[in-house]
Amino acid sequence: MTSVYIHLPFCSSICTYCDFSKMYYDKKLIKPYLKALKDEIEKIYQGEEIRTIYIGGGTPNVLDMEDLQALFDILDIFNKNKIEEFTIECNSEYLNKEQLLLFKKNGINRLSIGVQSFNDKLLKVLGRNHNTEMVIKAIEVSKEIGFNNISLDIIYGINGQSMDDLKHDLDMVLTLDIPHVSFYSLIIEPHTKLYIESFKEIDEDLNEEMYRYINKVLTKNNYHHYEISNYAKEGYESKHNLVYWHNEQYYGFGLGASSYIGNIRYDNTRSLNKYLKGLYKKDEHQLESKEIMENEMILGLRLIKGVNKEDFYKKYNKRIEEVFPITQLIKDNLLIDDNDYLYIPQDKLFISNYILLQFLG
Repeated sequence: MTSVYIHLPFCSSICTYCDFSKMYYDKKLIKPYLKALKDEIEKIYQGEEIRTIYIGGGTPNVLDMEDLQALFDILDIFNKNKIEEFTIECNSEYLNKEQLLLFKKNGINRLSIGVQSFNDKLLKVLGRNHNTEMVIKAIEVSKEIGFNNISLDIIYGINGQSMDDLKHDLDMVLTLDIPHVSFYSLIIEPHTKLYIESFKEIDEDLNEEMYRYINKVLTKNNYHHYEISNYAKEGYESKHNLVYWHNEQYYGFGLGASSYIGNIRYDNTRSLNKYLKGLYKKDEHQLESKEIMENEMILGLRLIKGVNKEDFYKKYNKRIEEVFPITQLIKDNLLIDDNDYLYIPQDKLFISNYILLQFLG
């Protein structure tokens, strides 16, 4: 147990595509929430040396300076002697010098900035409150303060988005010299505003063209495409997210957070009232060995290098081919077996969900 996820659900506005646990920011709710968060951590955390911490949301940096410092004081509960990566998600409209200095003082060494688009019209479709100028300013100030490990989240595949719009987003990433970027195809999830308003999905062929163009441009510019949606300059891969993709265990604290502890997956409640009363867990599921191996493969095949076959055998005392029907997938060139790794070929990554369904039989 070397990784911790912290969830702060508060937002000043709700994005039209978001299905995470979130609610409107209310200053009066912050102190009770932080108290409940502290109580949950003290009840569950077992004192391990923590290697990565990720503060997500919601919009963590919507909190004011006093409440952010209170949050960091709570996180001092963790043994951070061997911390390697300490990330906080940020929205550019709140990110300023004072806030960044507070982050630096409290050990944050990685910023994940939710940009989504450098097209102000598309930002309105997505329900974002910032504009391109704010993003540029936030990144400039972050670098001045000394934050070099910066990641941007970008959404593509938005109905109404053109290839020229996408090219502009990529140009901005390159111009701003960002070492890590995540490009996510828009998924219209149930219960989101886009879903309720019957927002149409983009043409599938255009969506695939966009994905392939993103890969082409970023790899040409020395980004390592290491996971289906993630690209990094050398040494800037997300250590925290690699914990998930390697199917390793982790703590999750806060409203709606998930944990994987001792082969049990826990999901926290999304009810604020229950959470404030200390009723943190919504459900838990004891994983059988087959489910653990399925998760190993589903998560591992998201990585471009795939799943290490020898590591799989050492963990489960079984060969992958003994557990899963991979022979036909290899014959159909939907999976590649190079003797060391099993992986999805680059030209099939866009249909990875289809391949995983076939893989699971």
